[in-house]
Amino acid sequence: MRLNEHLAIIGSQVVLVPYEKEHVPKYHEWMKSPFLQEMTGSEPLSIDDEYAMQQSWRTDDDKCTFIVLAKAQPDSINIFDCGRMIGDVNFYLNNVYNPHEAELEVMIAENDYSGKGVATEVLRLMMHYAVNDVGVTDLVVRIKESNAASIHIFEHKFGFIETERSKAFQEVTLRRAVTNTLRAELEKWAKLATRVEYVRAPAK
Repeated sequence: MRLNEHLAIIGSQVVLVPYEKEHVPKYHEWMKSPFLQEMTGSEPLSIDDEYAMQQSWRTDDDKCTFIVLAKAQPDSINIFDCGRMIGDVNFYLNNVYNPHEAELEVMIAENDYSGKGVATEVLRLMMHYAVNDVGVTDLVVRIKESNAASIHIFEHKFGFIETERSKAFQEVTLRRAVTNTLRAELEKWAKLATRVEYVRAPAK
């Protein structure tokens, strides 16, 4: 999605940055993990296919992604600092019956950052972006039944409600409408974040 191609969102623990080609090699290494493939419902890609996918994420209007960087101390931003990459967050606008519904996905790929509230902060920042910048009115997630931690976050941190359970895909679907209550919560969380617009220097 071109809408976020020059935007970095700085939270208390993380920085969300657009998916640049410099991020592809590390992302490609992550996705060789059978565990991450299972949790994300992904198939392994060749490095060339991964670069093509990165371009697709940047240009397609029906999907949006940010790479998640661990925030540096003291505060500094280097969006190409792949050593600080810890995951990604994205959404798809793929419901033909409701073009304002976003399907969310979050992945914290680095184990050192699991269980520390990082995924919760990432989702707060992404949901605020989806609702306020893209006009999303409904949110949905589809999570593997075995991923109890992720299900817990969406149910207990964000008030999502289970609406479907697929035995064939071993997957749980949870939804939440963007109500005034949720908008107020998102605005409260957004006040703790900072946005930075940047322009990539032309290639030499």
